[in-house]
Amino acid sequence: MGRGRQKAKHTKLARELKSFSPTVDYSALERELGHPDDDQYVDRWADQYADEDEDEDELEKA
Repeated sequence: MGRGRQKAKHTKLARELKSFSPTVDYSALERELGHPDDDQYVDRWADQYADEDEDEDELEKA
């Protein structure tokens, strides 16, 4: 295939992609990317370990 035919195919494809506008279901996208409820997140390890900041504060006071 010659360079002219190849360039014509690329140009045709570029025009098709430029004018392509798919339909988007924004409500489904919002549900997928939305922030979950705060009640769902529970840090089950938070009570087992002391905060690192508290350790640094204790060292500074001593």
